[in-house]
This record gives sequence, C-alpha cells and structure tokens, in this order.
Amino acid sequence: MLTISLVFIPAVCFSAPQPAGLDGLFGFSSAVDLLVFITLLTFLPATLIMMTSFTRIVIVLSLLRQALGTPAVPPNQVIVGLSLFLTLFIMSPTLDRAYNEAYIPLSKKEVTMQEAINRTSVPFKEFMLKQTRERDLALFLKLSKTEIKPAIPMDLPMKIVVPAFALGELKRAFEIGFLIFLPFLIIDIVVASILLSMGMFMVPPAMISMPFKLLLFVLVDGWQLIIGSLAGGFK
Repeated sequence: MLTISLVFIPAVCFSAPQPAGLDGLFGFSSAVDLLVFITLLTFLPATLIMMTSFTRIVIVLSLLRQALGTPAVPPNQVIVGLSLFLTLFIMSPTLDRAYNEAYIPLSKKEVTMQEAINRTSVPFKEFMLKQTRERDLALFLKLSKTEIKPAIPMDLPMKIVVPAFALGELKRAFEIGFLIFLPFLIIDIVVASILLSMGMFMVPPAMISMPFKLLLFVLVDGWQLIIGSLAGGFK
C-alpha cells in the first residue's frame, strides 16, 4: 500500500540534494525515513477512498442494507471490512503493476523518488480514466480554468482526474442502489396494501415485510449477485 501514497507526495519534498553515504529507503537517514513513512501513511485513507473502487462498493452495500430494512445488520465493521477486501481484490492488478514498476526500482535505488511517483500514478490514472465519464472530466477541466487542454486524457493532471472519477463513482453507486431498492420497495407496497385492507393500521409494515425481503434475497443468492456485479463493473 506504500506505493499508492507516493502519488500524492509533492516532488519538492524530495528535491533537496541528498548527502552521500545514507542508505535509507528514501535516501535519508533511518530517522527521516521513518518520518517519511509515517507521513505516507496519513495519505492512505484519502487515497483509498478517492482513487479506488472503495467508494462505489461501500455505498452500494450501505444502500442494500437500507433496502433490506436492516439498518444495523450487517454492522458497519462488516460493511467496511468487506468493502476493503473487495477493493483489494479489484485493485490487485493496478497495485501489482505500481509495485513492480515503481516501488521495486525505488527500493533498489534504480530510480529517483520523482520517477517512482510518476510511475505509480500511471496505472492508477489508467484505472480511473476507464471508469470516468468525459463530461465529468470536462467539468473539472472547466472549473480549473486550464487554458491549454491536453490532447489525450492521460495527460490530464491528477487534480482533475481524481475528483472526476469520484463524481462518476457516486453517480454509479446511486444508480445501482436505485435498482436494488426496486424489488424490495414492491414488497413493502404489497405488504402495506394487505395490512391496510385488513384494517391492521397499528402494525408497522416494515416489521412484516422484512422477513419476506430477507427470504427473497436469500433465494436469489443476493450476496453473490451484488458482489459479482460490483467486481464485474470494473473490468
């Protein structure tokens, strides 16, 4: 995961001349290396949320929980844990490529920190651009007031690609959530209509419909369908 954080480290932080004879991973002494490593770790949460499939997955699973009528089951720890491991599964080709092309040469001191940052950003940018709509890129390109427009999307800076990707992920997550809600909403309407016709005004429809929604979800093997669709959507 260290290679992910390299994308956000400003090159100026490592542009100072390095004293000879220092054998730390980043070309500094061990104490400074530890400080740099801790600094890199602080960027991991934002990187995970904004540059990977985590956002779409955690939102869809949260909406699924609401659609089932069980706002506390599965608990948040399970939702976040499942989203993290599914994100690692989906992002494994990108992470492997960044590790092999950037981190290994950097650890062997075959490339500079600036070159490692550039190499790390390439696979992540390619992944994000595959999932990003042109209208989202055009929006942030317009907001940035960039006079010179790149010829190809790969030439766009990260400050445009990352928010455009995040915006597209939010849109897709809510689209999937809407489709998930539809069958469960029909069950709620049917149950509410039956209770109303029977004069059972004091019985909460959600309490009656929840077992039927759980039964439907289990019968169609809902977890496999949801997880399979989420993973397949990033291919």
